[in-house]
Amino acid sequence: MSERARGERGDGQSPRDRGGFGGGRPPRTSTVTYSSYLGLDQLLGAQQPRSGEHDEMLFIVIHQIYELWFKQLLHELGRLQSLLESGETTHAMRTLRRTLAILKIVVAQLDVLETMTPTQFTSFRDALGTSSGFQSAQFRELEAVLGRRDPMMIAQYAEGSGERDRIQAAMSRPSLFDSLVRYLADQGYDVPAEIRDRDFSRPIEASAGMQQVLKKVYDDDTDAAAVCELLVDLDEGMQEWRYHHVKMVQRTIGGRSGTGGSAGAAYLSTTVGKPTFPDLWAMRSLG
Repeated sequence: MSERARGERGDGQSPRDRGGFGGGRPPRTSTVTYSSYLGLDQLLGAQQPRSGEHDEMLFIVIHQIYELWFKQLLHELGRLQSLLESGETTHAMRTLRRTLAILKIVVAQLDVLETMTPTQFTSFRDALGTSSGFQSAQFRELEAVLGRRDPMMIAQYAEGSGERDRIQAAMSRPSLFDSLVRYLADQGYDVPAEIRDRDFSRPIEASAGMQQVLKKVYDDDTDAAAVCELLVDLDEGMQEWRYHHVKMVQRTIGGRSGTGGSAGAAYLSTTVGKPTFPDLWAMRSLG
């Protein structure tokens, strides 16, 4: 990785590598067992239903598993960016395939939540209080890593809080698409300077010049094109997650407001169909 890249990404590690959201290492013990290595006492003691309803346990477990997968996705994407920026194509593709496999599981878990009827959810909904999935700081950080730049993403987190700082940091450094841009430039493609040297704190916007570069990448049909196709798979997977998420919410609470006063399905519907990497889709319309 270049010195410039290291400067922009700090020490080259993802937030997960530096501890991240409660990612500190457990104290060492003289004997390592299955339970102690995995921290099962803490993990299995983290489910604390607030009602006496049977279905609340499923709701808690599913959302805790989501947070674990979000943590792993952030871990993998941090490595993916480092691999792209250092030109390690083979390892970048392997990491992308792992990321896609995780994302498939993330989407599939919604099927389990959909086994809960509206009546079953309503039976413990009041116990959730003001909590809401919109408050997931890891998902907000994941969106930022993928290129979303929106001040509202940090508005609900207190100044100086760890959540706010991590999301803000992710919105200030190069996104995954910016890492692809650097990768393609290092592969010899003539990436426009305004794309290569853009303000990383600004949203990614479609660029006719970048689309022409991507068209050349696809015409050359090398490993660089394969990397781009895997990123399209990632983009499609995120769109599938958003669509399935909307349908799950509609199936559970209909058009009512979400927990914590969130807009529920009405807001989620506005996110469906928005590409993460617009240029990778727009270049397909070029002759």
